[in-house]
Amino acid sequence: MLGSNFRVGEKIGCGNFGELRLGKNVHNNEHVAIKMESMKSKAPLLHLEYEFYRQLGSCDTQCCPEGIPRVFFLGTCAGRYNAMVLELLGPSLEDLFNMCKRKFSLKTVVMICKQLLHRIEYVHSRNLIYRDVKPENFLIGRRSMRREKVIYIVDFGLAKEYIDLDTNNHIPYGENKCLTGTARYMSINTHAGKEQSRRDDLEALGYMFMYFLRGSLPWQGLKAGTLKERYQKIGETKRATPIHVLCHNYPEEFSIYLHYVRRLDFFETPSYAFVQRLFQELFDRKGFVDDGQFDWTEKAMSTPVGCLQTGYDLNMSTNKHRKNAAKGGVAAWRSEPKRGSMLGNLKSTDRLALAQVVNSTNVDDPSADPSNAPVTQQPEVELVDETKCCGFFKRMKKRSSRQK
Repeated sequence: MLGSNFRVGEKIGCGNFGELRLGKNVHNNEHVAIKMESMKSKAPLLHLEYEFYRQLGSCDTQCCPEGIPRVFFLGTCAGRYNAMVLELLGPSLEDLFNMCKRKFSLKTVVMICKQLLHRIEYVHSRNLIYRDVKPENFLIGRRSMRREKVIYIVDFGLAKEYIDLDTNNHIPYGENKCLTGTARYMSINTHAGKEQSRRDDLEALGYMFMYFLRGSLPWQGLKAGTLKERYQKIGETKRATPIHVLCHNYPEEFSIYLHYVRRLDFFETPSYAFVQRLFQELFDRKGFVDDGQFDWTEKAMSTPVGCLQTGYDLNMSTNKHRKNAAKGGVAAWRSEPKRGSMLGNLKSTDRLALAQVVNSTNVDDPSADPSNAPVTQQPEVELVDETKCCGFFKRMKKRSSRQK
């Protein structure tokens, strides 16, 4: 049990943060997701992520903002884990992209644009910048909850306050910063080691929109001897690719959007109304109907998806993985749903494929494209996860000084 309300169930995901398990609220039988990290972690981020969710209003179960997952509880489990209980969601945009043979129609992409621009505007309105835009971090809601038309933004482990709470001023401009985010989508200024602000989230969204339209980006699959060299090549290719080339054969609104966000000043408040209107006018001009029907709508209803709020690809688990899960102090997940199993009790439209989920951006996977690996390193360091806490300890220090 986790607290007095939540039963911990099968393991459904894992990654650098720890693991994700299916859970159930024993009082109302609602299924939940439980994100867990070892209490011995050298860079614990779960408490900080929980604080960001609180800042976003996720803990207000009565009126949680649209597209932000509800967060129910933060505590410890089995004396070994920090654990956060969240709303159970559906597949990520990356899963759905693969389901649609890695190409979205213009209508679907513009519908995604409209929702995600509202999401990022809301995040910014709560004094946060997101810093990790990628398809794996945007999930649709569950059909059984009638939320399958809503796209959620998840995983705030790399988020940061861009307003200093002590002075209520914007954080200062800086250079030689850690590369934080996902190389494939991060802004050109982030590649250059410049401090991120609201403009960088918007630029990263622009690259993701083009990824959905094109099926790939020009800087994917670049070869290099080291990760550092690869990230440099990605940044150089991004800078060298003119916007009109990137957006060739696609509506001019995408080119206008990228030109606009690239020209924003570090301190400048973006005109969210302008970019939202840009895509709304494109939507209207094309005669699209906002009926909530995406390319994946029918496919997602009939296909079990083994991914939820993790952004991880599907791989069948080995017996070794199952034994390791059992040793962790929490009951091991089963390869088949037995009577009474939480997975077996899920509605058919929400049932997850019974397989282990591994990080889709694992740079140790030779078949993976490391341009999609989360980057949290300093320029001279090649380890990806060792510096994930680069901003964490500074923020903790600030918080503790305020308490004094």
